[in-house]
Amino acid sequence: MEENKVIRSSQQGFTKGKSCLTNLIAFYDGMTGWVDEGRAVDVVYLDVSKAFDTVSHNILLGKLRKCGLDECSVRWIENWLNGRTQRVVISGAESSWRLVTSGVPQG
Repeated sequence: MEENKVIRSSQQGFTKGKSCLTNLIAFYDGMTGWVDEGRAVDVVYLDVSKAFDTVSHNILLGKLRKCGLDECSVRWIENWLNGRTQRVVISGAESSWRLVTSGVPQG
């Protein structure tokens, strides 16, 4: 994938030899470089991996709006969550595809 330039060399997840740690190192290196150049740097990290495992998408979006998150950001999160489906496969037996209405994508 990297050789054919399908993904950037900056891709960290699901890439051989790269990890969360290499992502943090690359990020830190980039940000400190900008600070050293005198550039303004703002960073927002969203970690939703465990906090919202079973929360309803509608409830989550409502709470984000109620907390004052701007509508553009709420709609971005909504688009990230909407339209996801899943099914279960056990010993070759497959369930039907179902719309996912709670939890957030992991990984």
